[in-house]
Amino acid sequence: MTPKSIRAHVCAALDALLAVGEAYDGLFPSLIDRTTCVMLTELPPPIAGQRNGDRAHRGSNLVHDEPTLMTLYALDRPEYTAAADRYLRTFATHCTDTVSGLFPWGEHAFWDLDQQRPGNSYLLADLPHDMPLTHDHLRAIPRWLWEKLYAFNPTCLTRFADGLDNHWVNSDPPEYIRHALIDEKERHPAGGTSCDFPRHGGFYICDWVFAYIETGNDVYLSQIKRMMDYWWEKQQPNGLCNTESRSVPGHFAYGVCAVAQTLSLALSLLESADLLEPTQPHMAGEMRHRAASYTDGFFYAPHDPEQGVFVSGLNYETGEARSMVIWGSVYGQTPAAYVALVCLAHYRHSSDERVLSWARAVGRRYVQEPFPNSLPVPAVDAGLGLGLLSDLYDLTGEAHWLDDGFTLAEELISIYFDKGVLPRGAAGIDWYESQMGPGFLLHGLTRLALLAEKGRDCPLAADYTCR
Repeated sequence: MTPKSIRAHVCAALDALLAVGEAYDGLFPSLIDRTTCVMLTELPPPIAGQRNGDRAHRGSNLVHDEPTLMTLYALDRPEYTAAADRYLRTFATHCTDTVSGLFPWGEHAFWDLDQQRPGNSYLLADLPHDMPLTHDHLRAIPRWLWEKLYAFNPTCLTRFADGLDNHWVNSDPPEYIRHALIDEKERHPAGGTSCDFPRHGGFYICDWVFAYIETGNDVYLSQIKRMMDYWWEKQQPNGLCNTESRSVPGHFAYGVCAVAQTLSLALSLLESADLLEPTQPHMAGEMRHRAASYTDGFFYAPHDPEQGVFVSGLNYETGEARSMVIWGSVYGQTPAAYVALVCLAHYRHSSDERVLSWARAVGRRYVQEPFPNSLPVPAVDAGLGLGLLSDLYDLTGEAHWLDDGFTLAEELISIYFDKGVLPRGAAGIDWYESQMGPGFLLHGLTRLALLAEKGRDCPLAADYTCR
């Protein structure tokens, strides 16, 4: 396996996506037949651990496609740059004019390519059909993507930043919720639990920071301050944040500290601090202080990296810990590479050797643990595993990470790219599906190849949106 042969697989897949997207103003359908390379008309059954209410049947989802678009830009071919620009121009000018300003993307909404309007993923699930169109971030939105959307349609950024107010709930004491109404300007009503996951608060902070930088609107500073204080005031003595600030006995989040999500919030604060430092040094300093406290909380959890135990959640009453997996992630249980990449992003901002050491341990597990042939492993697991090994090489300069990456890449290509140019959405299935994360596989393969060819001048940066 060589960098050239890896790029050949990636470029064949990208060419196929671009060809399919021609019929949809440059947007990529989420589900595609790998044999005919056309959008699937029937929704295949979900794989184990996948929810229909998260899928984008007969639609397109920008959050799913972000790593693919990032890869198109990095390969620096005129036709790829033009295609990525076309996709984002279409989305920014055609798909963002909602009642609230919030975009149809993320976990439960998408752009319906048949109806040319926002699509509701809840309608694909066994749920009441009066479920409202719902915004949920799903992942962090990187700065480069906001810059592109802002360039194509500045108004869509400000309307989105204003629309994020819909994530606050009219309650006393105040709460926010990770779900917000897209087709209404009213805030979401409070539910039986708060559903205010810590990582989402970090996502909104990052969005408001970019909006503030572009507009200078102090309203966004107020929103940032309010969100910063929200979890700071609810932080547990061990430094961790709860999965939800208000839960009930019997609920999956009751009494559970969100170990991985607390680190996610820390990273969002570190990234935001660097952006705000020139104009808001006091707020930036406070962000770094709080991020350090949340990071200490992450290391309070009973990780045992050398034994392959990487804790994502901790019940502070029973001491029961929930661990991450290496291969075979399902909803609610992320692959360890997901959090290890958060650690590496954190290290780039903090130089904290603890997070680098933790990520190294996860990297070793991806080298040691065989790929399970019996599981429908989502492509995101494979892509993030490659992304982790690539980023460890980029940060440390240790050649064995690159060598290990190529060994893994050869195996993954044989699993995900056999009998078709588009990668399988998961091992053992016959269709491409963006919700399963094939964009991260394309990104991980490309970054590995470009690092081998260009070293530290690699034009494709790590993707740290999974957090």
